[in-house]
Amino acid sequence: MRGEYCIVGASFLSFAALLLLIFVHVGQINTSTVPHGISMAIVNVSGYGEALSEATNDTIQGLYTANASSPFGQGTGIRQQYAFGLYSYCAYVNSSAGQCSSHTIAATFQPYTAITSDMLLNYSQLTTYIFVDTTFINSSYLGTNSHVAYYFLLLGTLFTALSLFTGILRSTVFFLFSTTMSILSALFILIAAAIWTAIVKKVESVNTMQLAQGIVSGIKVSYGSGIYLSWAAFACLLAAIIPSMISCCTFRG
Repeated sequence: MRGEYCIVGASFLSFAALLLLIFVHVGQINTSTVPHGISMAIVNVSGYGEALSEATNDTIQGLYTANASSPFGQGTGIRQQYAFGLYSYCAYVNSSAGQCSSHTIAATFQPYTAITSDMLLNYSQLTTYIFVDTTFINSSYLGTNSHVAYYFLLLGTLFTALSLFTGILRSTVFFLFSTTMSILSALFILIAAAIWTAIVKKVESVNTMQLAQGIVSGIKVSYGSGIYLSWAAFACLLAAIIPSMISCCTFRG
């Protein structure tokens, strides 16, 4: 009976991990309810205009757009919030109205590039000057790391699926293969989640950066729910390894 319970337990945990990872992958592919609520990182720039105005003692005009369908990268104005997923990013003028960029395999996390491409030239130049020494502006570093993290996450997801589907086949060989896949998937998801956690943490430094004495940047970077889902998937996969190993070692078919 112990072996049967282990098979069920490992399969349940692998299924839970796979479901969580599927949610991670659909984050920000469009603006419908579920994808809208899932992202790897969120950059809220709603306070940036006010901070610039206070720091420069000047009126800020034309920085934002209220048109949710305004094209990206044309200098028509920034949105209130940018949310980044694995295949695209979406920008919102309020809590619900927004649009997403075109879908790309292994879309990179480059918030500075996305945001400044929507600014008028004078504001993009000023923003570059302000954040020149921060990780926020280092699109090469952020892009490379998020690109690598995507492939670890993709492979981890595939290994999780293989672990689940082979783990329900009653054979010692399949149990061994399933256990190996569980270990690999846990390792790959761990690496992906750690990379995303690290790069978002570094970009968060802009949250407290001051544009002038006592005036913070007005930009708020935060972890998206996709990172938390990735860590939860890792925990499920890690927990699935032990019952999977027991099934592999004790099953006699």
